[in-house]
Amino acid sequence: MPRADILDRLQKVFDEIFLEKVVVTPELAAADVDEWDSLLHVSLVLAIEQEFHIRFRVGEVEKAKNVGELADIIAARMEKK
Repeated sequence: MPRADILDRLQKVFDEIFLEKVVVTPELAAADVDEWDSLLHVSLVLAIEQEFHIRFRVGEVEKAKNVGELADIIAARMEKK
């Protein structure tokens, strides 16, 4: 799946999780969003797993420095399906 398609689907997930509008870009990081705390992060990861029908390995998501790197992890997970 192309990265642009993954980012579009991530936008849908972000729209469902965050109260305030967050524009998904490859450079977006948790530090850029005041509302993005550890509890919301867990909700976000679970919602992403549901959206893409994947399961992340322990520590895999924490390695991503931004949404672009997260999209790359999602793409790799989807290839292994």
